[in-house]
Amino acid sequence: MREGILENKRTFWAIAALMLVLFSITNLPWHLDDYDQAKQAWTSYEMVTEGHWFYQRTSDDQGLATKPPLTGWISAAIFTITRSWDVAWRLPSLLCATLIAFMLFRSASRAHGNVAGLIAFAAFGFNLLSPRLATLVRSDMPLALVIFLIGLLVWEKIRIGEPWRRQDRWLMFGLLTAGMLIKGPIVYAFLLPGILLFQWRRRPAFAERLRRDEDGGHYSAWFGWWPWFGSLAIFLIWVIAGWLWVPRFYELVIIREFLARFGEVGTHVHRAQSFFFYLPHLLHKFFPWSAVLIGLAIVDLRARRWNIRAAFREIAPATFWLICWSIGGLVFMSIIPSKRVDRIFPVIPPLCLLVAAQAKPFLADQKHRVRNFRWAVAILAFAVLFSAGYAASRVVIGYRDQRDALSIFGRRVREEAAVNHWRYEAIGSTDEGLPLYLMRPHFLKPDIAIGEWNSGKIDALAVPANQAPQLMRELRDSTRRFESEQRKNLRRPNYVLLTH
Repeated sequence: MREGILENKRTFWAIAALMLVLFSITNLPWHLDDYDQAKQAWTSYEMVTEGHWFYQRTSDDQGLATKPPLTGWISAAIFTITRSWDVAWRLPSLLCATLIAFMLFRSASRAHGNVAGLIAFAAFGFNLLSPRLATLVRSDMPLALVIFLIGLLVWEKIRIGEPWRRQDRWLMFGLLTAGMLIKGPIVYAFLLPGILLFQWRRRPAFAERLRRDEDGGHYSAWFGWWPWFGSLAIFLIWVIAGWLWVPRFYELVIIREFLARFGEVGTHVHRAQSFFFYLPHLLHKFFPWSAVLIGLAIVDLRARRWNIRAAFREIAPATFWLICWSIGGLVFMSIIPSKRVDRIFPVIPPLCLLVAAQAKPFLADQKHRVRNFRWAVAILAFAVLFSAGYAASRVVIGYRDQRDALSIFGRRVREEAAVNHWRYEAIGSTDEGLPLYLMRPHFLKPDIAIGEWNSGKIDALAVPANQAPQLMRELRDSTRRFESEQRKNLRRPNYVLLTH
């Protein structure tokens, strides 16, 4: 029976194992050459090597790391234990993705049954966004975890009908502060619009179905003002201290990184997109579960003879919160001109809970139980194949196009330098990951590198291949040692190692 397949514990653990494999391999071969991974990796590297724990520079010394430092602190702590930068950079996202998936299963199972919990679990793991972000060296997955935990606690309060207590507010303060120290006030964009919409919807026609909590409210999503203002105050301390004491912080972080996202200033840095940019991308990246959400909504409305007002009037408060949470974040992020597909990822977990809530009555229909379970098994199997095919294609393309060419080059330079006892440096600016592959503090400017080479302070120098002929004329007794392999479909230059 299909019911037995979905309710079998072995099915859950098989899906969990496959999900973990997809999370682990989708970004192979590992490299730092896109999606600003090098900037995030540089944050923790500079913390450990140079002791800059609150504000970090870029690898070319021309700018600053533009994100708060919490994710860097976590990576630095992992490095002190594992002594591996690859593990330190990628493990936080992988752990956060795994934790979100298992908490989705636990929460959805408790509210809607084990089969619905399995569907929520699978919806998070088998789409086109989660496997992609699970081992990227970025702060998106830790931010998504923090936002999910806050929204999940609100959902539990609404579902059970419990009042907000002091310890709950302290927990929210801690989570909001963590979100602020991961990526700044963007945490508000995914939560406040949904909370305000839910509170506004608490009108008498909707509220008469709800019990009152001890504070006199109806299943309130609002947990007070001070957690919001307290976390913002801590973030502002970091911002003000940087403004006062860190050179160019106001220009590069406050103006270029934050304010430029909301207006025409800095459009050369943050590419503006249309209001509807995220919607089609979300439908695609969350497929097939986006189609399941739409299909189940149509089935429900058809059963109600397309009476939309009745559907909203009879919707469960906890389910309505999931709608407010996901739609509120999507709409607010769509208003911000600067857009990129991965930034909308925090709306995926509430959508997974919404899929589980919609699936519960669908699976409980005794009249069509066998047919509905067959549909559930088919959709789950398709989602697994769809995501696995996507992951496999990314891995094949990555190795075929030699995406890790600079990583291999850097490893080879380190190995030969250790054998030959070379003192080596690098020249460049466009490949921000190269100093990390070489484990050097920063790029050297050409004139400084030439001076140190000719004075005998440098034995080897990694330079862009297109600049090598000119530099070799100025570097005494220089010879080409080896070059990074050609990287297809990438516009960045290859690098060559020059030695005496």
